[in-house]
Amino acid sequence: MKSLLLPVLLSFPLTLAQAQNQAPAPVTPLPGQILVTGTLADEASKAAVLARLRELYGVERVVDQIAIGNVAVPANWNAYVQKLITPNLKLISRGQISIAGSNVSVRGEVANEAQRQQIASDIATSLNPTYIVNNGLRVSASEQGLLDTALDKRIVEFDVGQASITPAGLAILDEMAAVMQKLKERKVEVIGHTDNTGLRTSNLALSQARAEAVRTYLATKGIKPEMLIASGQGPDRPVAANTSADGRARNRRIEFRIAQ
Repeated sequence: MKSLLLPVLLSFPLTLAQAQNQAPAPVTPLPGQILVTGTLADEASKAAVLARLRELYGVERVVDQIAIGNVAVPANWNAYVQKLITPNLKLISRGQISIAGSNVSVRGEVANEAQRQQIASDIATSLNPTYIVNNGLRVSASEQGLLDTALDKRIVEFDVGQASITPAGLAILDEMAAVMQKLKERKVEVIGHTDNTGLRTSNLALSQARAEAVRTYLATKGIKPEMLIASGQGPDRPVAANTSADGRARNRRIEFRIAQ
């Protein structure tokens, strides 16, 4: 399933049986899925929560693990839960929101400090003063920035007219593999490019073959093949003019992009 963010876990008040670990463990969500666990008082409350989440994230991404049981919650609790499920949640990756009675805890990663403060402020202002909000959000490093910094304007070199990677190119890929290990379950697109010398069809095939060669090598370094997407763009996306040897050399490159 294509995903825009990693799982957000919404945890609702637990029944006594769950607190004593008598309930089955929840399933592990796939990347992009929203796992909702816990216990609500009635089917109407459950339906309202699920409808709100499905409206926000899409029906196919919400995994329902909500049980119905005898739980005690503060006054207007269901209404407050609805207020917490806002589009701002989509700014959080690798996250979890726990709503247990009047205690709300939010964890995960956001792109910058402004987002971290805004999300926490929105949560607090949507609740009454009896609620306690624990802001566990943290600012994450730019994943695309990690890839760009690792490559640092260098070019993964290949033998002339071939898809075989030179020793210098392999050394760069070793560094890229180390960085990709930090990206957890984010897919990375490996994009091959060429200059405009020769036939476009041949260049497209060569760029695809080189991207596949990079993907194959990274897999030997512990990167899951299914997390790498190889594509060849041929001469269609130059970064320099093809009118000079230096420009053509810059255009013959491998690009790494976080897949969207």
